[in-house]
Amino acid sequence: MLCSRFALPSLHCHFFPLLRRSWSFTASLRLNTSSLTAVSTASSSPISKSHSRAPGEGDCTPPSTSLTLSPHQRDQISLYVDALLQWNQKMNLTAVKDESEVMTRHVEDSLAILPPLKRAYSTKCSGSPYSDDLSLVDVGSGAGLPGLILAIACPGWKFTLLESMRKRCAFLEHVIELVGLSNVNIVCDRAENVGQSPDFREGFDVAVARAVAELRILAEYCVPLVRVGGLFVAAKGNDPQDEIKNAKKAVHLLGASILESCTVESHGPFGQRTAVICFKDRATPRKYPRHPGIPSKLPL
Repeated sequence: MLCSRFALPSLHCHFFPLLRRSWSFTASLRLNTSSLTAVSTASSSPISKSHSRAPGEGDCTPPSTSLTLSPHQRDQISLYVDALLQWNQKMNLTAVKDESEVMTRHVEDSLAILPPLKRAYSTKCSGSPYSDDLSLVDVGSGAGLPGLILAIACPGWKFTLLESMRKRCAFLEHVIELVGLSNVNIVCDRAENVGQSPDFREGFDVAVARAVAELRILAEYCVPLVRVGGLFVAAKGNDPQDEIKNAKKAVHLLGASILESCTVESHGPFGQRTAVICFKDRATPRKYPRHPGIPSKLPL
């Protein structure tokens, strides 16, 4: 069943007082009384020096990019972290139990994909990444990662959180209302169904996904949702080269190509992460995505 809703206006957030914290962050994410700054630093190559670049992969050599969040955005992230830890006591949203780990492993990791996403969109896609009408879908959003964090960081963008589990959708509903996000829509359904729906198929500028599935499976979930000329961005671990190699056929069949794999710095326990960026240059054949469960059982 497909169910969607829009969040209440941002005015709602003023009814929830914030207990300010003095979290200790790494150099890439600092929270204090004056600013919260997330810095994503791309390496000189999209691939670790121990690997050679696969054919067709682009360079990823932008300078360090800083994202400064306002006090209001800091407050919204604080409310999100509180809610995540509280709800995690009664349902499985994350294995992380400590708020400082939530910041480094989830919040910082989510923000890290934003600089390469903006850069790739501004250089490859028509329009500006800062446009108020840019739309993004977070496939397999789970606890709202990275979609909710990106929605806080980019209030002018329009976000859709796609999640099939109703309990997780209930958490997302609660957080959107609590934090006061007016730019987020929740769709409670499977990606295979939504990708065939005329209301959503090829209707988004960008699709993102984090910790959902192997890349060749993930591509079938995400690429059909992206408009021709848009991007699919997968947040992956520090060495996804085998995944990338295995996914090239699937990505091509779905109407896209792998633009680049861009290393981003994450100071969580797993270190460096990778943003795999795909550009959609053709319409996805109507037979994709296949019926629910088929992409994971029989990957392209």
